[in-house]
Amino acid sequence: MPTMMRLQRHGKKGRPFFHIVIADGRAPRDGRYIEKIGTYNPIPNPAEIVLDFEKALNWLQKGAQPTDTVRAILSYKGVLYKNHLIKGIKKGALTEAEVEAKFQAWLKDKEAKIEAKRSGLAEKARADRKAILEAESKIKEERAAELAKKRAEEIEAQVQEAKAAATEENAEEAPAAETEEEEMVTKEAVEAKVEEIAEEESKAEEEKTEAKAEETPEEKPAEEEKAEEPVAEEKTEEPAAEEKAEEPKDEAEEKEEEKEEKKDKEEK
Repeated sequence: MPTMMRLQRHGKKGRPFFHIVIADGRAPRDGRYIEKIGTYNPIPNPAEIVLDFEKALNWLQKGAQPTDTVRAILSYKGVLYKNHLIKGIKKGALTEAEVEAKFQAWLKDKEAKIEAKRSGLAEKARADRKAILEAESKIKEERAAELAKKRAEEIEAQVQEAKAAATEENAEEAPAAETEEEEMVTKEAVEAKVEEIAEEESKAEEEKTEAKAEETPEEKPAEEEKAEEPVAEEKTEEPAAEEKAEEPKDEAEEKEEEKEEKKDKEEK
């Protein structure tokens, strides 16, 4: 079996990491190897490749056969192209200077392509991230708008309930207010009537009091006259006697008195 240039797996499950080794073709894949010439990490984009260029070129010139994956790695790093140019030197088609110039030009172009790929990937990652952020922002805005709408509907429902409750309260308070007004009017009317009656009674009492006051002065003089009558008689006994003595003298007056007495009797 020829010498092989192949990958030897390492790393954890789901995160592979490979060593690029030179091993006997009869040895198991992850078994003993002759020499390690580099590493290969396929997880990043672009993949990370660390390769000892001179060792890889030397083993390739010695006849080591690379596997398909290792061949792609050697092509990517320019080992195969450099080996092809060296063959041209052996054939006399190229000089060492020409080979080095061509290889440096190829290497420069390759690095430019790799950098462009990295830039493109970074730009794509930024664009993807921006799109994700915009999508998330849009979703948040839609959710916020939906929540605001629901909140507005809840507030509107609360306002309508408050209005309905206020209308019911006003409807219940209106008859109560009318009843209170009627009671106030009735109460005022009763109070006015009571005051009127009280005034009438007061006036009646005042009139009675005035009447009594008027009667009292008249009675007192009468009593005084009664009490004073004997005194008056005692004092006026002599004039009375004189009047009696003088009565026979005035016949005309006696006749008039008799006529008046007769008229009184007839009227009675």
